[in-house]
Amino acid sequence: MKIWVKLVIGSVLGMFLGFLLPESHPAIPKILTFLKDLAIGAGRYTAMPIIVFSLTIGIYELRQDGKFWPLLLKSAAVLVLAPTLVIGLGIGATLLFPPGRIPVLIERQTEEIFFSPAQNALDVFPTNMFFVNDGVYLFPLCVFAFFLALGLCFDRNRAKQAVTLVDSLSRIFYHIASFFSEILGLLIIALSAYWATNYKEAADAGAFASIARMLMIYALVLTLLVLPVTLFLLKGTKNPWKALYGVLGPAIGAFFSGDYNFSIPVLATHLKENLGIRRRSASVTVALFSVFGRSGSAMTACVAFIVIIQSYSSLSISLGSVISIGLTAFFLSFLLARNSADAAFTALAVLCARYGRGIEASFLILKPLAFYLISIGAFIDIVIAALGSFALARMSGFQEDRPAGRYI
Repeated sequence: MKIWVKLVIGSVLGMFLGFLLPESHPAIPKILTFLKDLAIGAGRYTAMPIIVFSLTIGIYELRQDGKFWPLLLKSAAVLVLAPTLVIGLGIGATLLFPPGRIPVLIERQTEEIFFSPAQNALDVFPTNMFFVNDGVYLFPLCVFAFFLALGLCFDRNRAKQAVTLVDSLSRIFYHIASFFSEILGLLIIALSAYWATNYKEAADAGAFASIARMLMIYALVLTLLVLPVTLFLLKGTKNPWKALYGVLGPAIGAFFSGDYNFSIPVLATHLKENLGIRRRSASVTVALFSVFGRSGSAMTACVAFIVIIQSYSSLSISLGSVISIGLTAFFLSFLLARNSADAAFTALAVLCARYGRGIEASFLILKPLAFYLISIGAFIDIVIAALGSFALARMSGFQEDRPAGRYI
């Protein structure tokens, strides 16, 4: 059975379970939270070793071929293009087809949202090279892998054994990740059940149906139409929807988990087995998108923030404010690497704080819908990472077509 089929079946079972569970029983939320955290931990389990060892050997092989810097420059262009396109279209859709207003409540800051680009920059170089942070912020590991690859290239004769070891570890952890991808259908049951209980609570409020519907429509139009067409234009792919079909698994996992790092192992296996992307290319692009590619989360936060402003005032938003919001969201898309599980909601909090004018805590109005914003953002992030990796691999000659019948 294909992985995406397992995930669909598991998601349906989990949502069915979540909708049927009694809300009044005090133990149900605790049990679901425990199972959700357990599933997230299992999904993230191999993300760090895959990033370290695959990226190290990928950079080493690219430098051997003299193709590292060309791939890096092309990746940088795609990383800039993606948020420009996604956020721009998101703002345009919100202004042209504004959803219904949400209830305006007077909220006080009752919780702290951690967002510190300065601290993130300091953590890139921890006091000990082998120091591992909380396991969420992957950028220091990417930097470590980069310098390790440079070290392997310095004296290739003496580094032969080390290269063989890193290569073997990369392949071993890839197979471990493949195992967790196979059991993802079981893990998704807990995640979708937890998601369904949150959805029930938000639906009972009834005030967020309009913005939820708009975000879902936009996400579907973006992933089913805009991104495939863009992929076709970038590299003339005959059937970009075939590539989209090849990454259904990680997309479903990202949606119900809302966690980018959770989807990294399953994304790595799908890029190789389904899309035929060689490790040396996929390792670099997956790492870059995991650190700098959160345009979907930034766009979701941007749309939600515009809806909040429109709900606070009957006046239209000035062009200057729209540009300022869009630029802030654009830069935020490169700064959310530490927020693997709450990127969209954190970005929304930052937009509210920066805008000021008495709505600094207004992001709390959408707290009942936070899980949904996070899910939509993570879903778009993973699809962009997958299709972006596919386009970059094709442009660089690191991809070979696979028949859809052989997809995992």
